[in-house]
Amino acid sequence: MDTKKQADLQMLLVTLLWGSSYLFMKEGLGSIQEINLIALRFGFAFLLLGLLFYKKWSYVTVRLVGQGFILGAVLFMAFVFITYGVKRTSTSQAGFLISLSVVFVPLFTSLWGRKLPSRKMTGCIMLAVIGISLLTLDQRLSIGSGDLLCILGAMMYAVYIIVSGVMVRKGDAIVLSILQLGFAGGIAFIFSFLFEQPKLPNSSGAWIAVMGLTILCSAAAYTLQILAQRHMTSTRAGLIFSLEPVFAAGFAFVFYGERLPWNGFVGACLILSGVLLTEITPRLPQRFRKQKHTEQIGVEINLSEGSST
Repeated sequence: MDTKKQADLQMLLVTLLWGSSYLFMKEGLGSIQEINLIALRFGFAFLLLGLLFYKKWSYVTVRLVGQGFILGAVLFMAFVFITYGVKRTSTSQAGFLISLSVVFVPLFTSLWGRKLPSRKMTGCIMLAVIGISLLTLDQRLSIGSGDLLCILGAMMYAVYIIVSGVMVRKGDAIVLSILQLGFAGGIAFIFSFLFEQPKLPNSSGAWIAVMGLTILCSAAAYTLQILAQRHMTSTRAGLIFSLEPVFAAGFAFVFYGERLPWNGFVGACLILSGVLLTEITPRLPQRFRKQKHTEQIGVEINLSEGSST
C-alpha cells in the first residue's frame, strides 16, 4: 500500500473515531459532570501519550510550551460548548452541527483577511444556514440550547483549526499535540474543582466512556491525524472529515435508535452538502480546459498586438 492510500485510511479511521466520540460523551455524561469529563478525557490522554512518546520530551522548548498552552485553552473552550451541547441535544444532530466547523474555517479566514467570502463560500454558508434551520428549529421557530451550544462549539473548533494550522508549521508536531492535551486537561481540572464536584467514574459504563474518549478519540485520533496530514493536502483531509456526522448518525441509530424526522434529514443533507462543497473545487473536462487555455492565449496575443500599434 502506498503512502497516500495509507494516509487516507488513517484519516478515515480518525473520522470514524471522532464520530464515535458523541456516543461516548453521551454515555459518560450520564454520571459525570461536563467539565469533569473533559478533564478526565484530556488528562488521561496526556498521560498516555506522554508515556508512549517519552523520548520526545527532549524536544520541548519554551516556544512549544507557549503554543501548547494557547492550543489547549482554545481546545478546552471548544469542548466546553461541545460537551454541554451533546448533553442537551441528540447525538446525530450534534454530529451534523459540529461539522459546521469546516464551513466556519474559510469564513473566519476571509473575515480575518478583511475580504468578502467567495461566491462558492457564500452558497455553502446559505446551504448550511437553511440546513441548521430545518434540523434544529421547532414549531415555535426557536432553537434548542443544546443545538446553539453545538454551533458555538463548531465556531470555537474552527478557531482551533486555524490557530493550530499556523503553530504546527514549526517545532515537533507530536510534542505540541501532547502539550495541548495536557493544558486542556489541566485547565479543565481547575474549572472542575471550582464549579463542580470532580470524581472518577463509578460504574463500568462510565469507565468505558472515559477510556473510549481517552484512548480512541483523543490519544489515537490526534496522533493518527498528525501522521496522516504529513502526506495529504488540507483540502483532502477536510473532505474526509466531512464524513464525521455520517458516522455519528450511524452510531446514534445503532446504539440509541435515534431517527431524524424528514425535516431533520433534509437539514442534515443540506449541512453535509455545504460542508462537502467547501472542500470540492470543480474541474473542467480536459477538452474544455484546453479550449479555455487557447482562448486565453488568443486574448494575450490580441492585447500584445494592440499595445504594439
